[in-house]
Amino acid sequence: MPSPGFQALILCGPGVSFNTFTSNPRGFPKALVPIANRPMVWYPIEWCARMGITDITLITPPESKSAISSALSLDPHFTPLPNPSVLAPAALTQTTGTAEIFRLPEVQSLIQKDFLVLPCDLVCQLNGTSLLQEWMISQAGFGSEDDDDAGPAGELIGRRGGLAVLYPTRGADAVKGEQTDFTALIPLPPPVVPRPPASLRSEMAQLALLIPTDSLKESNEEKGHFAMRLALLRPAGRARLLTTHRDAGVYFLPRWAARYFMLNAFDSLAEDALGWWAKASWQTGLARKLNMDKAVRRPKRRSASNPEDDMEEEEVEPEPNVADYSTTQYAQPGGGRRTFATRVRGQGAVMVEEEMKVPKLLAYVHPDNPEGPVIRRVDNVALLLAISLRLAKLPSVAEAGSKAAAGPYAHAAKIAASATLGKQTRVETESSLVAENVTIGERTNIKESVIGVGCEIGSGVRMQGCLLMDGVVVGDNVTLAGCVVGRRAKVEGGARTDRAKTSLKECEVQEGFLVPWGTEEKNQKYMVFEGYSEDEGSVQGGEGRSIDQMLEDED
Repeated sequence: MPSPGFQALILCGPGVSFNTFTSNPRGFPKALVPIANRPMVWYPIEWCARMGITDITLITPPESKSAISSALSLDPHFTPLPNPSVLAPAALTQTTGTAEIFRLPEVQSLIQKDFLVLPCDLVCQLNGTSLLQEWMISQAGFGSEDDDDAGPAGELIGRRGGLAVLYPTRGADAVKGEQTDFTALIPLPPPVVPRPPASLRSEMAQLALLIPTDSLKESNEEKGHFAMRLALLRPAGRARLLTTHRDAGVYFLPRWAARYFMLNAFDSLAEDALGWWAKASWQTGLARKLNMDKAVRRPKRRSASNPEDDMEEEEVEPEPNVADYSTTQYAQPGGGRRTFATRVRGQGAVMVEEEMKVPKLLAYVHPDNPEGPVIRRVDNVALLLAISLRLAKLPSVAEAGSKAAAGPYAHAAKIAASATLGKQTRVETESSLVAENVTIGERTNIKESVIGVGCEIGSGVRMQGCLLMDGVVVGDNVTLAGCVVGRRAKVEGGARTDRAKTSLKECEVQEGFLVPWGTEEKNQKYMVFEGYSEDEGSVQGGEGRSIDQMLEDED
């Protein structure tokens, strides 16, 4: 595909919710945790490739760079994909906020185009080209011949807005306790020309509020009630409120948004940077508090003869003379007043509203369709197991007849050709995946499970609803149900006649851990140590105000 002119930034976070398997971010970071026998970061890279985006950068803390770079070079899953670069800013730590990342000098200098931000734990079967086209059409994203305005280099002044992606957390893949967001959506005006049936326009809306449900609950408990500004009703008489959807962490953004992130001391990209942007589109005066008027201007140019010399900052219009203006206030329906500035030009007068027009932040709301494409954040162990088992049910290329018919996430075969199965062993191929060089003993029964490369499974084993990472050893006569077992871990087996048995249900086993024969447990974590030690701190960069200061200004 021709390049859409975007660059993609994939945030490879610390994986605190995967602490059973990512306690050593230097050797095995979250981005390499397998989902259905493929490294986690493979999925967002593959999604970008389907859109034609080849300018891809993985942003990771320095201690994880070596492991990720080695995997990109050696793991055969990455061979057909574009080769991304890996950026590891020196000041980036395991506790750095997602918005703080965009104030780091290395990241600021990296952004040279309109850009796409996405997490390393995204699994998205939806064709991203459709989202990209909707963003371009809705935001006048085709640009102009003037590189200083839009053009191939991206948007330098504030005409285009952004696009976020939301998906439902209820349905077939629902996981108890999954994070949700409280969102308010304003309907878009109907298009002048009817869109084709394949268009995603019907699922698009303007994002007006984006608040994590946990933050909303804390605010409600503190105030004793749910508070919402009536100004939200001004842009639309009716706003759609969602409480069971989640922000996917996928954002199509214009180039000027990098300056907006730099000018404010945000911590979270979703809750702070984009949440405040969404509110600024309808809350009077908030845009200037967020320095959006500065962010959407053209940046200072440097002269060709001497790049060190800053030239004057260009404005869309020349700075007016204050003496040419007089201000007038007009009453609004329902109370309140709005201020306008009147400027005389020749024999006439031009009314100019003082409040700046904020580029819209749109949202695509994925429909709740069990048969439709999957969009999920896989950011905890329960989701890791659920999504791996769902992808294991997809037809293989051998079953579908071709890669195109099977889909982008299909494996060549449900049971790899190099796998060895013993006599009277049954593997339920409709819902299971068995990777290369796996050995399975006799009289073993495996249902709805994913088994990684080089695993050894003994005889008489009963396994259902499990995920085994690479190199796991499961001894004879072991029973596993709903378990996730880390790399090179061992679950000891024993004789069938022994009174003691090994039976694990809904357990997590850390990599390299040994579970002794005779262990019978449910809902346990088997770990040598938990978590990692990291000095807490924040990354400093740019000038701006904290969210606490901004809230004080609001009050």
